[in-house]
Amino acid sequence: MIKGYIFDFGGTLDTAGCHWGKMLWHAYQRQQIPVTEQQFRDAYVYAERTLGSEPIIRPDFTFYKTLDVKIRLEMEHLCIHEAWDADEQEFMNGHKAVLDDLYSQVKTITAHSHDVLAQLQKKYPMVLVSNFYGNMKVVLEEFGFTEFFSDVVESSVVGLRKPDPKIFSLGIEKLGMRPEEISVVGDSFYKDIEPAKKLGCHAVWFKGEGWTDKTYDETVPDKIITDLAQLL
Repeated sequence: MIKGYIFDFGGTLDTAGCHWGKMLWHAYQRQQIPVTEQQFRDAYVYAERTLGSEPIIRPDFTFYKTLDVKIRLEMEHLCIHEAWDADEQEFMNGHKAVLDDLYSQVKTITAHSHDVLAQLQKKYPMVLVSNFYGNMKVVLEEFGFTEFFSDVVESSVVGLRKPDPKIFSLGIEKLGMRPEEISVVGDSFYKDIEPAKKLGCHAVWFKGEGWTDKTYDETVPDKIITDLAQLL
């Protein structure tokens, strides 16, 4: 019997299972930023590594501001490496177009996630375990998620990152339950599902569009969903 839930945030509650790299790339395409997918991928990896190694995101940054910074880093990289020959006005217009496009999508998805979490909360205690930048609590407030989670385990705060199972062990401790009584819900097979199963938890894979075409053993998760509402 499942008595509690551990949720991932990025790629799970904000993008409906779609990898953030793909979310961004599709927005670049919709807003007609004239770069190739490989050029974008290089910029995306650069921005993620930069944000992971430098304290650019402050604890008071909203998700909107975080996304603003992330896209700016990507686009600056594209311009510096001559993948995008944009003047200042074109850069500003492109940046705002992609930012507003993405944030609108995220608002729609998180509203759906909010409805599902509100129903789950009536029956189950829930904890969030996320690789994030130190501003997770502000982001949860932004989307109205704060009331749903009894605690938050954030990588930059605890000094552990997925896929290290130890970060999930902290979530298990916060719930005060045995692993077999907990279901972990996440979009990443190797960052969420595999460590959850190693610890003896149930695992629900929110399967969406991945960053690569890699296939996984779909017998490993206890359940595969394509919409958060399927948890209900």
